[in-house]
Amino acid sequence: MKKFTFKGVLDGFRQSVQPQATRQEQEIQEQLKADHFTLKKTFRHGFPYSPTSFAFDPVQKLLAIGDKSGYIRLLGRPGVDAHAKHEGESECAVLFAQFLVNEGALVTVTADDTIHLWNIRQKTPRIVQSLKFQRERVTCIHLPVGSKWLYVGTEKGNIHVVQIDTFALSGYIINWNKAIEVVRTSHPGAVIALCDNPLDANKLLIAFECGLLVLWDLKAKCAELRWQAAEAVKSLAWHYEGKYFVSSHTDGSICSWPTKPQAKPQSQVCPHAKINKDGNAEKCKPIYKVDLKSSVTGETFTIFSGGMPSEKGSKSNCITVMVGKATTVLEMEHAVCDFITLCENPWPCETQEPYAIAVLLQYDLVLIDLLTPGFPCFESPYPMDLHESPVTCCTYLTDCPSDLVPAFYSVGRTTTSKKSCFSEREWPISGGEWSPASCSYSEIVITGHQDGSLKFWDSGAGTLQILYKLKTAKMFEKPRSHVAHSHPESDNPLAVHLIFLCSESRRLCVAGAMGQVMLFKFRKVESTSEVLVLEIPILYENFDDIYGTSPECDFLTGHQVQKTESSESDKTTECSLKVRFGAQRKPPGFQSQLVCLTTGPNRRNVQVTSLCISSSYGLMAYGTEYGLVIIDIIQKICLLSVACPDLYGAHDPYSRTPKSPKRIENKEEQSRSPSSDQKNVLSNKKRVKKTDLLQILKNKLDGTFSRSRSSSMSSIDMSSSESVTCLAFIESYAKRNDILTLVPTLWIGTSFGSILTLFITMPERDVRKSQPVLITINGGPVVRLKGSITSMSFLDSYGSIIPYTFETWRDEKRDNKDRTPTKSSSRTSPTFTPTTANTISNTSVAGGMAGGAAAGGAAGGAAGGAASGTIAVGTPSGTAGGAAGGAAGGSGAATGGGMSSSSASSSGISGSVSTGLETLTDRQYIVIASEKQTKVFDVANQCCINRIQLSEMDFAVKAETITMKDGSCLATYLSNGHLMVHSLPSLKLLLDTDFLPLMELSFQTKCKQGIVDPMLSIWGQQIIVHEDTTQISKIFCFSHKGHGLYMASPTEIQKFTISSEFCQFILEMMGELYTVHEMPEQPKEGFFKGLFGGGAKLLDREELFGEQSGKANRSVARHIPGPTLDQLGQRASTAASEISRAHQLAMERGDKLNLLEERAERMANTAQDFSGTAHQLMLKYKDKKWYQL
Repeated sequence: MKKFTFKGVLDGFRQSVQPQATRQEQEIQEQLKADHFTLKKTFRHGFPYSPTSFAFDPVQKLLAIGDKSGYIRLLGRPGVDAHAKHEGESECAVLFAQFLVNEGALVTVTADDTIHLWNIRQKTPRIVQSLKFQRERVTCIHLPVGSKWLYVGTEKGNIHVVQIDTFALSGYIINWNKAIEVVRTSHPGAVIALCDNPLDANKLLIAFECGLLVLWDLKAKCAELRWQAAEAVKSLAWHYEGKYFVSSHTDGSICSWPTKPQAKPQSQVCPHAKINKDGNAEKCKPIYKVDLKSSVTGETFTIFSGGMPSEKGSKSNCITVMVGKATTVLEMEHAVCDFITLCENPWPCETQEPYAIAVLLQYDLVLIDLLTPGFPCFESPYPMDLHESPVTCCTYLTDCPSDLVPAFYSVGRTTTSKKSCFSEREWPISGGEWSPASCSYSEIVITGHQDGSLKFWDSGAGTLQILYKLKTAKMFEKPRSHVAHSHPESDNPLAVHLIFLCSESRRLCVAGAMGQVMLFKFRKVESTSEVLVLEIPILYENFDDIYGTSPECDFLTGHQVQKTESSESDKTTECSLKVRFGAQRKPPGFQSQLVCLTTGPNRRNVQVTSLCISSSYGLMAYGTEYGLVIIDIIQKICLLSVACPDLYGAHDPYSRTPKSPKRIENKEEQSRSPSSDQKNVLSNKKRVKKTDLLQILKNKLDGTFSRSRSSSMSSIDMSSSESVTCLAFIESYAKRNDILTLVPTLWIGTSFGSILTLFITMPERDVRKSQPVLITINGGPVVRLKGSITSMSFLDSYGSIIPYTFETWRDEKRDNKDRTPTKSSSRTSPTFTPTTANTISNTSVAGGMAGGAAAGGAAGGAAGGAASGTIAVGTPSGTAGGAAGGAAGGSGAATGGGMSSSSASSSGISGSVSTGLETLTDRQYIVIASEKQTKVFDVANQCCINRIQLSEMDFAVKAETITMKDGSCLATYLSNGHLMVHSLPSLKLLLDTDFLPLMELSFQTKCKQGIVDPMLSIWGQQIIVHEDTTQISKIFCFSHKGHGLYMASPTEIQKFTISSEFCQFILEMMGELYTVHEMPEQPKEGFFKGLFGGGAKLLDREELFGEQSGKANRSVARHIPGPTLDQLGQRASTAASEISRAHQLAMERGDKLNLLEERAERMANTAQDFSGTAHQLMLKYKDKKWYQL
């Protein structure tokens, strides 16, 4: 008989447990592999931030914009939008840009004095060659139409010539000392402008900074004519006949100079100068650019920017168009950077037929129609108004319902009528080709703005088109200017901070800067109604002076919620925001249903830190910097308003230093019920003895110390409030190892790294509008992580994300006559579908707001509510539940009576029992990501199965669980600029690549000294400025299908993908920049024109600037070689050519391997021969003595 020992029992226990643990880890087969992930930036939308240069190709009809960050943006017809960036040392401002007309090439000059040649014959522009000037700074460039030689003016006053094809510097140079007069003793300054005579290419006009104008004869290599202007020169422009030119100056004047030796200009005018009382002309601002264009009808257009009077109150940022004696001043909204006159004829020696003016503003692109009277603007097809109000947050939704985009477009078209001030002609920038190649799923981008507006964009097919605009400012009264604001966001009280859209039920939640939370419902028809307002304070125990002489201390026992109509809100609220009273007209689209005005201690406005809605439960929850609020959006009442310490009940693990805020005065607060009778409810206070108070403090101070991430260096201690940073509604298990019951649950993540749960008891569907919803506080954290919680998501037994349940949207106009409640739809995984329902029996605790809550519910107090863990919700009558609520321990949130629900009913979700308890379908996981850790938690067993931890110096800025084609994964953007992807639930690293430095997103932060505080090591962790990283996370989004986006600048959105599959066909979604166009024939010199003059004279620049000019000084510029344009045009850009090239390389590699093998074989033979020779030599001398050698 086998002897039983304690060691044998333990060994048997280990053998029975370890295989199960191994099997449990191997139960979920993960399909995602590292090959499925490739990080690539895709499309860029919006207006280039801080533009610095401008160019236009009149034949290809393409527009190029360069900015201060080194980006080049190429725009054509809608859908043709490409961007590229200068790399390395040239990652700086683009000073100048000019197209090689109809050549598919672009020349740019960057601030590091490097000239670049871009090839745009492919979808992605690339730099072909570069030329770096080492001794001189480039101040201007000029490339004549049809020429291969580029004139380059420098700061030293010299003009160099560069060959475009080879980017070689010509030996021909115009030195400043040869261009000036002999008698001149001073340096003329930098070269400001270069322009060749339209009829005589041999004559080059040079403008120096000092006002000296020189007409240079290229063949004779000497100055033919010189003029001296009284003021410094800003720009030049020739008349097409070549008989005179005009110059603009710093004093706001335009001078006309004939091509004759003349000391003074032929005419000098100050178009906007006013004559004062003394008879003198007033001073004007500089005219930065002037242009002359002519039409067939003989009209001459003089177009210039600037030149307005310098006096205060005068117009600025203007474009002036002078045609004959008529002068039209076009005032712009922003500063004018540059403008280009668009003409039909690219050759300057003929009438060019101007038809539009492209004006590059500091924050916009405007095109002016010259062929329509009044010069109206064209309506832009590009999303250039993305930054109309600064973007404060973004939401990116992929795989939306197919009818959502058409619905937004239909209401957007009806609400925003086309402005009559736009030109009726088509958008003139029509270059390139683009055929929509959208994905099989919809993409929607929602941007929240500083003025309280939201914009909905269609982001499919590689474009960004506006669908619909929602203005939340219409709901509020304009804030009074004399009201003193103590809140840091008081300058922009309407700014949108958080957006949550339930795309299935079309309910929208928006949180603002002053703690306002707005609920919207989508309707296709217009309506008129009042907006319901809930004023919700989040208060907790207030102590005057713990060690004071007063034997008693007051504290507020409950959170009294005021419920008023908008007509009463301005009388009762002390918030800086006031909702408009009376009935409001609500256009089709998202219509406001409810506004929650949340205040913290001392009636201060609070920051909303998280937002969530469940249309299936009919509940909305939002977290603040002080606590949590839950709203019943069916009955439109507040269910819970509780501070974070009260969420722990009696199991608070943190030691919190008690504060001593001001005593809350006795004050009457009004509360309204749905009945016509108005009842005044006084805020109840309870007197407790000092011994009871000390006992409460003792319970609060017990526990271990845990550091929170502080928003300022002065509040590192635990007196800083704990905020709710993450919320999620889900059907989950109620207790540990209790897999019999699934109950509606709200999971809560806090800034201290705690995960808490609240259980929700829903009434039956038929009494949902009248019966209360019961909220039960579980008490104590389920799990704790290091750092603030950033995201939570739930997985089923197969590792798939469990989507939220929802109430499907219905067209009320269609269903108004015959309305029947529908069942709640759910996108939950089929492996996680319980089969039987079981109503939670915990319905004995209910409380009313009116009368009963004041008498009985408040008697329990906040301490009693925390001890019992049950929150009672008011009934419509408000008379039946007070005693029960008081007996159960009080109400955590005393609420008003239920209001009439909205037209869409919500289903009551009750607990349910799952059959097959021993199968995998009972498994549920939660993926929790914090700033420092990520854990995969088994909900049923309440144990952590996998975890990862970041290094001490790094933290997660944004983390989201997303779905890919073959599974789910966790995408994380880190503070060190890396982007990481982990598989789920094993948390295996699939991708870790350097993506985006955090400092490039610092334009969104308030900290002017960087992202990280100078204080580095506090309790072994790095202190991060809370406002900075929080704001960055609001403009950085991950979405399903492996897509993401972020605000690359205050005016641009950059999209990216981590899907290798999407990267393969991204080129198909991009438009073709270059298309084959026939170049207009260059005007030829006729017999009579050549005989009598006036015809265009050609110049053989190759003979003049080529090898005969000599060799250039190598120290002037350094050539960075590259393939020529012909070689680059012959390079294959299709997939087939790439495959053949790869095959050729493989063949070459095979040949090299064969050669290597032959060489290795020869070396082996040589070594063998050497070995044999050495052996023979050894045998020869083996038996000989040393003296025989």
